[in-house]
This record gives sequence, C-alpha cells and structure tokens, in this order.
Amino acid sequence: MTERIRIGIDLGGTKIEGLALDRTSTEIARMRIATPQHDYAATVQAIAELVRQLELCAGGSSDNREPASVGVGIPGTIVNETGLVKNANSTWLIGQPLERDLASALARPVRCANDANCLAVSEATDGAAAGAKLVFAVILGTGCGGGIAVNGQVHVGPNGVSGEWGHNPLPWAAPDELPGPLCYCGQRGCIETWISGTGLANDHHRVTNRLLSGPEIVTAAEDGDAAAEASIARLEDRMGRALASVVNLLDPDAIVLGGGLSKLDRLYAHLPALIAQHLFGGGNLETPVLKAKHGDASGVRGAAWLWSA
Repeated sequence: MTERIRIGIDLGGTKIEGLALDRTSTEIARMRIATPQHDYAATVQAIAELVRQLELCAGGSSDNREPASVGVGIPGTIVNETGLVKNANSTWLIGQPLERDLASALARPVRCANDANCLAVSEATDGAAAGAKLVFAVILGTGCGGGIAVNGQVHVGPNGVSGEWGHNPLPWAAPDELPGPLCYCGQRGCIETWISGTGLANDHHRVTNRLLSGPEIVTAAEDGDAAAEASIARLEDRMGRALASVVNLLDPDAIVLGGGLSKLDRLYAHLPALIAQHLFGGGNLETPVLKAKHGDASGVRGAAWLWSA
C-alpha cells in the first residue's frame, strides 16, 4: 500500500477551500466551493463531498492506497469535554459536533482545529517560521485570530482558547481608547475591535467620518492621504502594544502574520521597534516578525498538517 495523501480543508464563512498534499507536502489538487450559509447539515455534506472530489483528483481512492487523512481548520474551536464547536463567527456551527459528524460522513477519523492554529502549524512546518520551536501566528483579516504551534504541533489547551489574543483588552490603552468599541463577544475594547480590517475601517470612520474599507484606507495612505496615513499609524501602534503583551507572556521564537492586512509590507519595518517599546526590561526585539510564506494557502496547508505523513 502506498503512503496516503493528506487533505486539508479551510472552512470559512463564505468559501470552503481544500487541497491535497503528497508525502513531500507538494500540492497535488486544490478546489474551492461556496459555504452553505446558515445551514449546518449542508455545510457538513459540502465538506464531505469536497474531500471525496479531492481524493479522486489526487488518486487517493484507488484500491492500493490508504484513504486520505482529513484535517479541517474552522473559525472556532472544539470543546474537549463535549466535542461541540464554540466561539465560531460562522454561528451555525456553534454547539454542533462537527468533528464527529464529518468523521461519520467520511467513514474515517477527522481532526478539526482553529484556523489560526492551522496557520501556525503551516508556517512552523515548512513556512516562514520553519523549524522554530514556539510560533505565534496572527490572522489579520475581518478579525485578528491568533494561534500557537509548539514543535510544529497545535497547542490547544484545556479551554480551547489558546492564542485568542483578540479577545483580551487592548493593552496600555490611552484615555481616548477607553472603554473601547463593543465586540461581538459581548466585551468592550477587545484587541480585535482595533486590530483587524474591520477595526481599521471603524477607527478611520470614527476619526474622519469617512466610510472606507481596510484596503481602501491602505491605498489612500499610499497615495498620500494624511488621514489614512494617520489611521495606519494608529493601527501599527496598537498592534505593537498588543504583540508586546504576547511576547511578554510567551516569548515566542517567531511571530507570523497572515490574512489580508499581513500584505502591508510596512508592518515588518515598523512593528519590531513598536513592540520593543513595551517589552519588559526594554532592549531590542529579538523575535522576528514574519509574513506568512504560503499566504492565503497557509491555513489550508496547516489543516492538512494536522496529520503527519
């Protein structure tokens, strides 16, 4: 029997992406479909069908090949005691036994993990932080999820919330940042309400009364718009404070940024000094701040890496 392929699935709010890797981590098939909105049963079936199609394309359904392993990155986490999903912004997943239902639909074990943890695993395995012992990964998109990989493996923790820095308060908050915007989690002033594409857009609107998206603000700043430049500078300052609190707690060997805002190259020039301003004991930041090597594909690769070769 030949070595099995590994399939990774990235379950997003609007799309489901999947890929198949061979034993050398070379991509041999990739597909993307729309996520069934607010329909849990349809979501399970869509993932199962996508796995079957990827397996066929990758030659994994032949009689002489072991069935492909399946890892799924989800916008939430699985509760250890119950096996149910919690903290998912795709709310129709909350309270559902997704891992068990997928295993039943596919007649094989399935491993689910938080999508930011999948990013961390991908980048720690063969990405920007390859070989680093402790990696903290951040998804800078609609929100700002975080994930932790230790020796290339997901660190989950008993509460299933490791890496969720986005739902801690913005550290060293200025008076005009208090009490902070209301977060969907029910708290005020969460890091996610400031440091994300959504947070950037909302902050710009509060200050300028102009409604622009995160990418539009970035473009405006590049074109010399002073107000947009100020909004990006505030984002960087807040990100520096928030990541300093992570370094003070975890002291990771590498910080990797993924998601849409991670494409902003100026972050990698400015963040080390901004983080260093708040490090315990002072000094320069020794932890590299890196752009995800695999870009938008990193999370789905990390999901595949939930199973070893």
